[in-house]
Amino acid sequence: MPMWSQINLQDANSPLMEQLIFFHDHTLMILIMITITVTYIMTSMMLNSLINRTLLESQKIELIWTIMPAVTLIFIALPSLRILYLMDEINEPALTIKSIGHQWYWSYEYSDFKNIEFDSYMKPTNELSQNEFRLMDVDNRMMIPMKTPVRLMVTSTDVIHSWTIPSLGLKIDATPGRLNQGPMYIKRPTIMYGQCSEICGVNHSFMPIVMESTSMNLFTQWIKKF
Repeated sequence: MPMWSQINLQDANSPLMEQLIFFHDHTLMILIMITITVTYIMTSMMLNSLINRTLLESQKIELIWTIMPAVTLIFIALPSLRILYLMDEINEPALTIKSIGHQWYWSYEYSDFKNIEFDSYMKPTNELSQNEFRLMDVDNRMMIPMKTPVRLMVTSTDVIHSWTIPSLGLKIDATPGRLNQGPMYIKRPTIMYGQCSEICGVNHSFMPIVMESTSMNLFTQWIKKF
């Protein structure tokens, strides 16, 4: 989860988020090179007492500063499109979970095994344990097995919400009357935190998401409790 004074992205808990972090670093290096180059050129021109008369009307320079940005955009666009297609790709999920947004809580349905439904409300401050986070923890966590392809289907019953967990690289809009879906694959046992990322009303800030990934055995035991 995010920590105080954190300037980097959260640690990746899925291969998709790893790809997003790689793309972020790749694009940031391109931006740094562009910034350094432009700063050097502008500084050298301002400090140069001799001005080249053909500088502003040179066809060679016009060609260079037209081709170079186009090539730079290609180096950014190609990996971006690759990740965009990966985010929409769902290959034979072993489990499908439905998440429904309400004002102002989430409900979950596990219909692959049996009719399991539960609501997930934010825990009040006076009910928190010592190791739980204020305004972030919920009474019923969403459970999924690790190292298992999972499909998440998201919708809403009232207004537009947005189911978001940053460490997974997932942000799926919950739209009334519409089903949106996204892939999940968690590599290790962990607890992930998120929030509704769409301004959905007065209690929008109190609509957290908590997901816990466990081994398949522990997940099966959790399913048997219902």
